[in-house]
Amino acid sequence: MHPMGWLQRLMYGRYGGDSLNIALLIFSVIVSIVLRVVGGIVHLPWLAVFTAIPVGLVIFRMFSKNIARRQKENQVFLKIFRRSAGSVKQKTARAQDTLHKYYRCPKCKQQLRVPKGRGKICIICPKCKHEFIKKT
Repeated sequence: MHPMGWLQRLMYGRYGGDSLNIALLIFSVIVSIVLRVVGGIVHLPWLAVFTAIPVGLVIFRMFSKNIARRQKENQVFLKIFRRSAGSVKQKTARAQDTLHKYYRCPKCKQQLRVPKGRGKICIICPKCKHEFIKKT
């Protein structure tokens, strides 16, 4: 018999772990650290509940048999997380790009990249074909 067979039998038909559970655990650890720092200044023992709530959610989600619902929750989380992570990645890439300047088309709001150091140029939006003049 496999040494972890009891765990496999216990988790059979249950949801298990996912990205949202990991994020909840990380959030719980961060809140715990913040509460330790704040707890050194102000003693409020009931604040420890805020670290237990995410851990309780993780346990509930892992042992849940409503797999479709848990997958949907995870997909919503990933959609939000990817959008915000993509925005941060895009801003850091733009900050490191010293060869180009970025503008938005005044008509369709499409983001446009043009080379720096060309003086005043006529920019033509590839999406809506609107023309506008900007200094690079």
